Amino acid sequence: MTVIRNDDVDWDGWPVREYLGENYRELHPSDAAVIAHHSAFYRRFAAGAARCSLEFGAGPNLYPLMLAAAASRRVDAVEASAAGVAYLRGQIERGPDDSWLPFHALCRRLDPGLPPTLPEALTPVRVVHGDVRAVPPGTYDIASMNFVAEGITEDFAEFTDFCHRFVRSVVPGGHLVAAFMENMPTYRIGPASRWPGCPVDPVAVTEVFAPVTERLAVTRIDADPTLPDYGDSGMVLLTAVRRRGTPRPG
Repeated sequence: MTVIRNDDVDWDGWPVREYLGENYRELHPSDAAVIAHHSAFYRRFAAGAARCSLEFGAGPNLYPLMLAAAASRRVDAVEASAAGVAYLRGQIERGPDDSWLPFHALCRRLDPGLPPTLPEALTPVRVVHGDVRAVPPGTYDIASMNFVAEGITEDFAEFTDFCHRFVRSVVPGGHLVAAFMENMPTYRIGPASRWPGCPVDPVAVTEVFAPVTERLAVTRIDADPTLPDYGDSGMVLLTAVRRRGTPRPG
């Protein structure tokens, strides 16, 4: 059976509207749990403490970008998909969809340092159309990755490579926060489109990140019955710091 890797997929054809409709048109309990986890991470930082933060493979999900706003003077949302980039730019230039307002309200309730309106929270965001593998190592103070590395390949070695590139995107000692779908198989969005998945769990995530990070904390939440059944068993959540002396990619 052929293993699908990232470069085998036409990401420009990512079904943004279907994905949003299935996952983000309302605030699900799993979203609230991820927001609570990530908010606790960002509350560690003073307002604007990070010169620049990275959303590693942003997709059309706005709440990680909101969460970074209080701690970051600039947030680079790096996204390979032309469809994802078009959606993000439209949300910033024309104003965000009303469906994101409950997400912002929860983010601000958990982190009062967030800007009071959603458009203000997105003001620091710069959308970058590009491959995250091209991000120069040591560029950012904080990096966030949400449902990316395990959803772009079926190859565990490539999953590991993406995770290590995510770690190396921050300066040594830089901070990391991430969320992964747990045991995500190859999955469908809408009636037909098929996308790669690499099943991982807390043990696998820990093994991948432990050699290149310190202060690593990995937790999980159960599957959310209010979401579509993609075959996953929940979510894995992570915070860490890039280990000093982590080698650059060869």
